[in-house]
Amino acid sequence: MSERRKTVTRLDSNYVQQYDAYIERQKRKRRRLIRRLVLFSLVIMLMIGAMGFYHWNQRILHAEKTEEYEKLQEELAELKRQEEHLKEEIELLNDESYVLDIARTNYFFTKKGELIFKLQDGDPSY
Repeated sequence: MSERRKTVTRLDSNYVQQYDAYIERQKRKRRRLIRRLVLFSLVIMLMIGAMGFYHWNQRILHAEKTEEYEKLQEELAELKRQEEHLKEEIELLNDESYVLDIARTNYFFTKKGELIFKLQDGDPSY
């Protein structure tokens, strides 16, 4: 087959020159198209990568915020329990008999005719 190609001569006519120019233009168009597609693909890949990176960071941030929210919810529940306890204590402190009981136990406040005996805390020494 290579012998046959060597024996074929090329015509230098106007039509062949136009056809060669047309083929060359088509090759250039194809190369430009491939370059544009590669560039476009590269840009798209960069955009997808950037959006993926942004999404990943947002997921991490969301997880941190969710954890912080749950922690604050627990703290809020604890503070509400303390508030209820303190409200109950306020109500009790408004009761005179409760205040007198506290004064009797903590400050040795006595009623008329009462005697207070203070006992030592701890083991007896006998």
